[in-house]
Amino acid sequence: MISHISIKDFAVIKNAEVDFYDGLNIITGETGAGKSVLIEAVSLALGSRADTTFIRTGQDKAIVQLACAKDGEDYVITRELSAAGKNLCKINGEMVTVAQLKDFCKDLVDVHGQYDHQSLLDPENHLRLIDAFGKKSIQPLKDSVSVSYEKYSEAKRSLDSLLAAEREDARQRDFMQYEHDEIQKAALTPGEDTALSERVNILQNSEKIYESLAGVYEALSGSSGESYNATDLVGGSLEPIRQISQYSEDLAGIEKRLGETFYELQDLAEEIRTARDNIVFDPQELNDSLARLDLIDSLKTKYGSSIEEILDYDETLVEKLGFLEDSEEKKKELTEEVRKTEADLLERSEELSSLRKKTAEALSAKMQEELAGLNFENAVLSIDFSRKNEYSIEGFDKVEFMISTNRGEELKPLAKIASGGEMSRIMLAFKKTAGENDSIPTMIFDEIDSGISGVTASIVGRNLLELSSDHQIICITHLPQIAAFGQTNYRISKSSDDSATYTSVDLLDEEEKVLEIARLTGGMNITEKTLENARELIEGAITK
Repeated sequence: MISHISIKDFAVIKNAEVDFYDGLNIITGETGAGKSVLIEAVSLALGSRADTTFIRTGQDKAIVQLACAKDGEDYVITRELSAAGKNLCKINGEMVTVAQLKDFCKDLVDVHGQYDHQSLLDPENHLRLIDAFGKKSIQPLKDSVSVSYEKYSEAKRSLDSLLAAEREDARQRDFMQYEHDEIQKAALTPGEDTALSERVNILQNSEKIYESLAGVYEALSGSSGESYNATDLVGGSLEPIRQISQYSEDLAGIEKRLGETFYELQDLAEEIRTARDNIVFDPQELNDSLARLDLIDSLKTKYGSSIEEILDYDETLVEKLGFLEDSEEKKKELTEEVRKTEADLLERSEELSSLRKKTAEALSAKMQEELAGLNFENAVLSIDFSRKNEYSIEGFDKVEFMISTNRGEELKPLAKIASGGEMSRIMLAFKKTAGENDSIPTMIFDEIDSGISGVTASIVGRNLLELSSDHQIICITHLPQIAAFGQTNYRISKSSDDSATYTSVDLLDEEEKVLEIARLTGGMNITEKTLENARELIEGAITK
């Protein structure tokens, strides 16, 4: 509940400190005194839209502070608006965002202004009213439907995603298969391109290579008939070295190395001869090798800069093609999952709908009882159910409240009720009916008595008093019949000097309450008769 509000430089209010109490708090005042400004200040503290026009003329900023209790804890909410456009929100001195403030306050105060019944006219809100009325029994089923809906939605998303991917991949299936076949047909092996390039280089330079190897072989082996060659020369030097090698270790080492060189030259000459004899120019091999390299280069431009990358790409193609083959089985599994989860969701939604319809009957009966108590003796309220085209987290129900306020009139949607006074009373009936199941501790009513008077006003006052047994009620009114029911009464008054206008909020004692109700009854000309009438209204409110 709200225990205190402090307002500084907000609209016509320069400074105001107001304590609120349990039960029915009634605020009255002359037209234009600033009664609704007080509610605007409360709404601002609760997270409503900030507007710099609320800042009092000539001031740099407006500050509203609200002391309240929630879940057994005390809190101070601060909202500060500056002319520069800054908007500060604090809870117990800690900075919060406007969204965080609104979320914190959503279960704290329910503000119902003169035009807030527009929300009651919106059928989108009617389902929430039924669920709130039957919360204890409906909420567990709603939670169950919510879980089923999430499972169904997840399965459907997975199936839809698979079908979309399947449609997309199917368009590429032939192309991917073509790419895979092309790579497989090439039968590539890692490093093949390097070996081919080397072989092509040899084939293209075979004549030069042959001549060079032949010349080297001649120099080493002397096969051309020359009287000297490298092998013979080295071999001829071995005998003189052998004859003197026994004289020192150094000479023995030279003999050994020279012998090794001789045998190495012989082996090398043989290898060169073999390499020479193997050099055969084959135009067909050259053409085939060049064609193979062209094929590999062509594949590189399409699938990767190396054979390894091409083979990696082919593995990816194999995976995708395999997925397409497996997707049919996966599609069957997901289709079955969607069917099962939808069947479960349907069953739970039907249970929820059935419970809602029973709850709606009880709500309708309770509402008609409340409406009768608000001078709608012949009112008939019906709640129409229809089914949405698709599931939602709250089931498939779509509801609309239908009402007839006079005997013989056909039922019409609430939106067709033209009278503001009628809508105010219907709204109060909803508040009172739902109030028994409503955990919001504070309800604020801003001139919902518009368009009513006399006996009906007294009935509204009595209903507000009854509602205040379970909730803190703050009500702005201009009717003495309603003000008489106040357990705590306040008067908002306005004064001015040469430079500015000031609004003050005063807590009334019992005698001041009588004077204020007398003023509401007879205007500024208060007589003993009007005072007597005021006392009678208060006495009647207490004893009824």
